[in-house]
Amino acid sequence: MATTTLWDSFLKPFFQTFLINQDELEHLHRLIDWSAGEAQFAPTQPYPAYYRQNFHGITGGYLTETAAVTYDPITRYVLPPNEDWVRQGLIERIGGQPRRILDLGCGTGSLTLALKEHFPQAEVLGLDLSPQMLTMADYKARQRGVKVTWYQGLAEKTPFPHHSFDLISISLLFHETPPAITPAILQECFRLLSPGGQLFILDGNQDQLRHNEWLTEVFEEPYIQAFARGDLNDALQNAGFEQVKTEEHWWFHQISQGRKPLPIQDRTFHPDSALNLTGNPSFAC
Repeated sequence: MATTTLWDSFLKPFFQTFLINQDELEHLHRLIDWSAGEAQFAPTQPYPAYYRQNFHGITGGYLTETAAVTYDPITRYVLPPNEDWVRQGLIERIGGQPRRILDLGCGTGSLTLALKEHFPQAEVLGLDLSPQMLTMADYKARQRGVKVTWYQGLAEKTPFPHHSFDLISISLLFHETPPAITPAILQECFRLLSPGGQLFILDGNQDQLRHNEWLTEVFEEPYIQAFARGDLNDALQNAGFEQVKTEEHWWFHQISQGRKPLPIQDRTFHPDSALNLTGNPSFAC
């Protein structure tokens, strides 16, 4: 039997009535060339079954223009106390000056653009599975005059060569991913990072989710209860990362991080020195 979520019965109507300007969203929707964007970011392989379902009460999930248009207005209110502060917490923990950055599962590109603005000399890429979300991300980048390269594809199977990035960021992805896929995504991150490279993950606070079950029932999130039972520290260590730690961030959130180990002969260097090593292989995409 289908159940009515708290999101359906209360939060969604509240957002639509008091917090979201429908006229502004409809105007934004008309400004974007969805056909061109969805052609540019057309998938090259079938979508996995875990992705072809509803998220946040939206029929069709992230494979819809509705999801792409409403994601930012809703996220602004569901990342307390302030979305910009929450995302900035990840950026402030980054060491050194990364030269190549991948924002994995970038969605509408909010963190991707913030990373590019914070590290203007870096090459920044965003990858997401949804052509519609990427269309919105690309529109936002053009409006802000920020140069980011966008790719459509799976987080667990990207098109990039080994050792392509100094930094990988992942925000709000794992609570929307089946636990069976999490190790594959982390193994892909390990493959993509240069030795000494950094991985940062922003997501819901697993400890708080475990002890406050109502938090997992607020939105229509098919995998959030499994995420709450997990431990990203263990998952990162199992994937081979070192210097792993998770910190609570504004109570509701957590930021997890790890580094790809340096080769044995380079262990005398400070880990941040890996970001300044020459000879990082270039790649053409």
